[in-house]
Amino acid sequence: MPDRLQLQSAARQRLSTPTPRVFYINDDLTDDVRARYGPGSEACRLADALMNRVRREAPRVIVLTEDEQMEALVARGAHAPFTVTVGIGHAGERVARRLHARTGWFPVVERVEVARAETGRGDYTLVTGTATLAEQLAPVEGAPMLAVVDDTVFSGQTMRAILGALSPDTRARTHAFCLRAVAETLETVAALCPITAGIAAPGRILEDVSFINASGLVRRGAIRHTTRPPLAFFEREEWMRAWFPGYADEVTQLCRRLNALLEPT
Repeated sequence: MPDRLQLQSAARQRLSTPTPRVFYINDDLTDDVRARYGPGSEACRLADALMNRVRREAPRVIVLTEDEQMEALVARGAHAPFTVTVGIGHAGERVARRLHARTGWFPVVERVEVARAETGRGDYTLVTGTATLAEQLAPVEGAPMLAVVDDTVFSGQTMRAILGALSPDTRARTHAFCLRAVAETLETVAALCPITAGIAAPGRILEDVSFINASGLVRRGAIRHTTRPPLAFFEREEWMRAWFPGYADEVTQLCRRLNALLEPT
Protein backbone atom coordinates (compact mmCIF):
# COMPACT_ATOMS: atom_id res chain seq x y z
CA MET A 1 0.00 0.00 0.00
CA PRO A 2 1.69 3.27 -1.08
CA ASP A 3 2.05 5.93 1.57
CA ARG A 4 0.86 9.53 1.27
CA LEU A 5 4.23 10.86 0.07
CA GLN A 6 4.39 8.24 -2.68
CA LEU A 7 0.90 9.15 -3.83
CA GLN A 8 1.79 12.85 -3.89
CA SER A 9 4.95 12.10 -5.87
CA ALA A 10 2.98 10.05 -8.41
CA ALA A 11 0.46 12.87 -8.76
CA ARG A 12 3.20 15.40 -9.44
CA GLN A 13 4.70 13.13 -12.09
CA ARG A 14 1.35 12.76 -13.87
CA LEU A 15 0.91 16.52 -14.00
CA SER A 16 4.57 17.32 -14.71
CA THR A 17 5.25 19.01 -18.03
CA PRO A 18 8.24 18.10 -20.21
CA THR A 19 9.72 20.55 -22.71
CA PRO A 20 8.09 19.61 -26.02
CA ARG A 21 10.29 19.29 -29.09
CA VAL A 22 7.78 21.43 -31.00
CA PHE A 23 5.56 23.88 -29.16
CA TYR A 24 2.60 25.40 -31.03
CA ILE A 25 1.03 28.63 -29.82
CA ASN A 26 -2.29 29.63 -31.34
CA ASP A 27 -2.31 33.42 -31.50
CA ASP A 28 -5.87 34.18 -30.42
CA LEU A 29 -4.55 37.16 -28.44
CA THR A 30 -3.14 39.81 -30.80
CA ASP A 31 -6.25 40.62 -32.85
CA ASP A 32 -8.53 40.42 -29.81
CA VAL A 33 -6.43 42.88 -27.79
CA ARG A 34 -6.09 45.22 -30.76
CA ALA A 35 -9.86 45.22 -31.30
CA ARG A 36 -10.69 45.73 -27.61
CA TYR A 37 -8.04 48.27 -26.62
CA GLY A 38 -6.87 49.87 -29.87
CA PRO A 39 -3.65 49.51 -31.88
CA GLY A 40 -1.87 52.28 -29.97
CA SER A 41 -2.70 50.99 -26.49
CA GLU A 42 -0.27 49.70 -23.89
CA ALA A 43 -2.14 46.39 -23.92
CA CYS A 44 -1.57 46.05 -27.65
CA ARG A 45 2.11 46.93 -27.27
CA LEU A 46 2.58 44.27 -24.59
CA ALA A 47 0.68 41.64 -26.60
CA ASP A 48 2.91 42.33 -29.61
CA ALA A 49 6.01 42.18 -27.42
CA LEU A 50 4.90 38.82 -25.97
CA MET A 51 4.23 37.21 -29.34
CA ASN A 52 7.41 38.63 -30.85
CA ARG A 53 9.42 37.22 -27.96
CA VAL A 54 8.15 33.67 -28.38
CA ARG A 55 8.56 33.87 -32.17
CA ARG A 56 12.30 34.36 -31.63
CA GLU A 57 12.46 30.72 -30.49
CA ALA A 58 11.50 29.32 -33.89
CA PRO A 59 11.61 26.62 -35.15
CA ARG A 60 10.90 24.92 -31.80
CA VAL A 61 8.13 27.42 -31.05
CA ILE A 62 5.62 27.82 -33.88
CA VAL A 63 3.05 30.61 -33.69
CA LEU A 64 -0.13 29.79 -35.60
CA THR A 65 -2.82 32.15 -36.79
CA GLU A 66 -6.43 31.07 -36.74
CA ASP A 67 -6.88 32.06 -40.38
CA GLU A 68 -4.14 29.73 -41.62
CA GLN A 69 -5.59 26.85 -39.61
CA MET A 70 -9.06 27.49 -41.04
CA GLU A 71 -7.66 27.62 -44.56
CA ALA A 72 -5.93 24.28 -43.98
CA LEU A 73 -9.13 22.71 -42.65
CA VAL A 74 -11.28 24.00 -45.52
CA ALA A 75 -8.71 22.74 -48.03
CA ARG A 76 -9.28 19.17 -46.78
CA GLY A 77 -12.64 18.99 -48.53
CA ALA A 78 -16.11 20.48 -48.75
CA HIS A 79 -19.16 19.44 -46.75
CA ALA A 80 -22.88 19.93 -47.20
CA PRO A 81 -24.45 22.07 -44.47
CA PHE A 82 -24.99 20.11 -41.26
CA THR A 83 -28.42 20.04 -39.67
CA VAL A 84 -27.00 21.18 -36.33
CA THR A 85 -23.52 21.75 -34.94
CA VAL A 86 -22.27 21.29 -31.39
CA GLY A 87 -19.68 23.92 -30.46
CA ILE A 88 -17.59 22.73 -27.51
CA GLY A 89 -17.48 25.64 -25.10
CA HIS A 90 -16.83 29.23 -26.09
CA ALA A 91 -13.85 28.30 -28.28
CA GLY A 92 -15.68 25.62 -30.22
CA GLU A 93 -18.71 27.83 -30.77
CA ARG A 94 -16.52 30.71 -32.00
CA VAL A 95 -14.61 28.43 -34.40
CA ALA A 96 -17.86 26.95 -35.75
CA ARG A 97 -19.33 30.38 -36.42
CA ARG A 98 -16.14 31.65 -38.08
CA LEU A 99 -15.93 28.54 -40.26
CA HIS A 100 -19.59 28.91 -41.20
CA ALA A 101 -18.93 32.46 -42.37
CA ARG A 102 -16.36 31.02 -44.80
CA THR A 103 -18.06 27.80 -45.84
CA GLY A 104 -21.76 27.74 -44.94
CA TRP A 105 -21.31 24.34 -43.24
CA PHE A 106 -22.72 25.16 -39.80
CA PRO A 107 -25.93 27.23 -40.03
CA VAL A 108 -27.23 26.16 -36.59
CA VAL A 109 -24.72 26.09 -33.70
CA GLU A 110 -25.56 24.84 -30.21
CA ARG A 111 -22.98 25.48 -27.50
CA VAL A 112 -22.22 22.67 -25.03
CA GLU A 113 -20.42 23.57 -21.82
CA VAL A 114 -17.75 21.05 -20.87
CA ALA A 115 -14.13 21.55 -19.86
CA ARG A 116 -11.25 19.59 -18.42
CA ALA A 117 -10.32 20.46 -14.83
CA GLU A 118 -7.64 19.36 -12.40
CA THR A 119 -8.91 17.35 -9.45
CA GLY A 120 -6.04 17.84 -6.99
CA ARG A 121 -5.35 14.09 -7.11
CA GLY A 122 -2.92 14.31 -10.01
CA ASP A 123 -5.44 13.77 -12.77
CA TYR A 124 -8.27 15.50 -14.63
CA THR A 125 -12.02 15.29 -14.78
CA LEU A 126 -14.66 16.93 -16.96
CA VAL A 127 -16.90 19.63 -15.55
CA THR A 128 -20.16 20.60 -17.25
CA GLY A 129 -21.74 23.28 -15.08
CA THR A 130 -25.41 23.00 -14.16
CA ALA A 131 -26.46 20.47 -16.83
CA THR A 132 -24.99 17.07 -17.63
CA LEU A 133 -23.63 16.25 -21.07
CA ALA A 134 -26.63 14.05 -21.77
CA GLU A 135 -29.01 16.89 -20.88
CA GLN A 136 -27.11 19.39 -23.03
CA LEU A 137 -26.95 17.01 -25.99
CA ALA A 138 -30.61 15.92 -25.84
CA PRO A 139 -31.76 18.64 -28.32
CA VAL A 140 -29.33 17.40 -31.01
CA GLU A 141 -30.09 13.69 -30.65
CA GLY A 142 -31.53 12.26 -33.85
CA ALA A 143 -30.14 15.04 -36.07
CA PRO A 144 -29.83 13.79 -39.67
CA MET A 145 -26.37 15.38 -39.95
CA LEU A 146 -24.49 16.45 -36.82
CA ALA A 147 -21.15 18.26 -36.57
CA VAL A 148 -19.05 18.63 -33.43
CA VAL A 149 -16.50 21.47 -33.46
CA ASP A 150 -13.66 22.39 -31.11
CA ASP A 151 -10.60 24.55 -31.53
CA THR A 152 -8.07 21.95 -30.28
CA VAL A 153 -7.96 18.19 -29.85
CA PHE A 154 -5.04 17.62 -27.50
CA SER A 155 -5.70 14.86 -24.99
CA GLY A 156 -9.03 14.20 -26.74
CA GLN A 157 -10.82 13.74 -23.41
CA THR A 158 -13.45 16.39 -24.09
CA MET A 159 -14.17 15.41 -27.70
CA ARG A 160 -14.42 11.71 -26.84
CA ALA A 161 -16.76 12.48 -23.94
CA ILE A 162 -19.12 14.40 -26.23
CA LEU A 163 -19.11 11.68 -28.89
CA GLY A 164 -19.49 8.95 -26.27
CA ALA A 165 -22.55 10.70 -24.80
CA LEU A 166 -24.37 10.57 -28.16
CA SER A 167 -26.50 7.60 -29.07
CA PRO A 168 -24.84 5.17 -31.52
CA ASP A 169 -27.35 6.09 -34.24
CA THR A 170 -26.65 9.81 -33.91
CA ARG A 171 -22.91 9.26 -33.66
CA ALA A 172 -23.03 7.30 -36.94
CA ARG A 173 -24.26 10.52 -38.63
CA THR A 174 -21.69 12.78 -36.92
CA HIS A 175 -18.52 14.41 -38.24
CA ALA A 176 -16.06 16.16 -35.92
CA PHE A 177 -13.84 19.13 -36.75
CA CYS A 178 -10.99 21.01 -35.08
CA LEU A 179 -8.42 23.57 -36.12
CA ARG A 180 -5.42 21.75 -34.63
CA ALA A 181 -4.69 18.40 -33.08
CA VAL A 182 -2.05 15.91 -32.02
CA ALA A 183 -2.06 13.21 -34.69
CA GLU A 184 -1.95 10.29 -32.27
CA THR A 185 -5.00 11.67 -30.42
CA LEU A 186 -6.93 12.03 -33.67
CA GLU A 187 -6.76 8.26 -34.06
CA THR A 188 -8.64 7.76 -30.79
CA VAL A 189 -11.37 10.16 -31.91
CA ALA A 190 -11.57 8.68 -35.42
CA ALA A 191 -12.45 5.35 -33.82
CA LEU A 192 -15.75 7.00 -32.78
CA CYS A 193 -16.53 9.14 -35.84
CA PRO A 194 -14.76 10.82 -38.78
CA ILE A 195 -12.77 13.91 -37.80
CA THR A 196 -11.12 16.62 -39.88
CA ALA A 197 -8.30 18.78 -38.47
CA GLY A 198 -6.69 21.80 -40.02
CA ILE A 199 -3.25 20.98 -38.60
CA ALA A 200 -2.35 17.54 -37.26
CA ALA A 201 1.03 17.54 -35.52
CA PRO A 202 2.91 14.22 -35.43
CA GLY A 203 4.64 12.90 -32.35
CA ARG A 204 3.95 11.96 -28.77
CA ILE A 205 1.71 14.24 -26.77
CA LEU A 206 3.65 16.55 -24.41
CA GLU A 207 7.09 15.05 -25.12
CA ASP A 208 7.19 15.75 -28.87
CA VAL A 209 4.37 18.20 -29.42
CA SER A 210 2.16 20.49 -27.38
CA PHE A 211 -0.43 23.19 -28.10
CA ILE A 212 -1.64 26.20 -26.14
CA ASN A 213 -3.71 29.30 -26.84
CA ALA A 214 -1.82 32.56 -26.41
CA SER A 215 -4.83 33.99 -24.55
CA GLY A 216 -4.34 31.30 -21.91
CA LEU A 217 -0.93 32.71 -21.09
CA VAL A 218 -2.47 35.94 -19.81
CA ARG A 219 -6.15 35.30 -19.04
CA ARG A 220 -7.38 33.21 -16.13
CA GLY A 221 -9.43 30.19 -17.08
CA ALA A 222 -6.78 28.31 -19.06
CA ILE A 223 -6.12 26.16 -15.99
CA ARG A 224 -9.31 24.97 -14.31
CA HIS A 225 -9.62 23.19 -11.00
CA THR A 226 -12.63 21.51 -9.45
CA THR A 227 -12.34 23.37 -6.12
CA ARG A 228 -9.99 26.32 -6.70
CA PRO A 229 -10.19 29.55 -8.73
CA PRO A 230 -9.00 29.33 -12.36
CA LEU A 231 -5.46 30.35 -13.30
CA ALA A 232 -3.64 31.69 -16.32
CA PHE A 233 -0.64 29.77 -17.60
CA PHE A 234 1.79 32.41 -16.34
CA GLU A 235 0.72 31.51 -12.80
CA ARG A 236 1.93 27.91 -13.19
CA GLU A 237 5.72 28.32 -12.93
CA GLU A 238 6.55 24.68 -13.70
CA TRP A 239 4.73 24.83 -17.03
CA MET A 240 6.26 28.16 -18.02
CA ARG A 241 9.79 26.88 -17.36
CA ALA A 242 9.10 23.74 -19.39
CA TRP A 243 7.60 25.60 -22.33
CA PHE A 244 10.05 28.52 -22.39
CA PRO A 245 13.35 27.06 -21.13
CA GLY A 246 15.93 29.73 -20.34
CA TYR A 247 13.59 32.68 -20.90
CA ALA A 248 10.53 31.81 -18.83
CA ASP A 249 11.05 34.74 -16.45
CA GLU A 250 10.99 37.20 -19.37
CA VAL A 251 7.82 35.70 -20.83
CA THR A 252 6.16 35.49 -17.41
CA GLN A 253 6.86 39.16 -16.71
CA LEU A 254 5.28 40.19 -20.01
CA CYS A 255 2.26 38.01 -19.23
CA ARG A 256 1.93 39.45 -15.74
CA ARG A 257 1.98 43.03 -17.01
CA LEU A 258 -0.55 42.29 -19.73
CA ASN A 259 -2.82 40.42 -17.33
CA ALA A 260 -2.88 43.47 -15.05
CA LEU A 261 -4.41 45.43 -17.95
CA LEU A 262 -6.77 42.74 -19.23
CA GLU A 263 -8.00 41.55 -15.82
CA PRO A 264 -7.41 44.46 -13.46
CA THR A 265 -9.69 43.06 -10.76
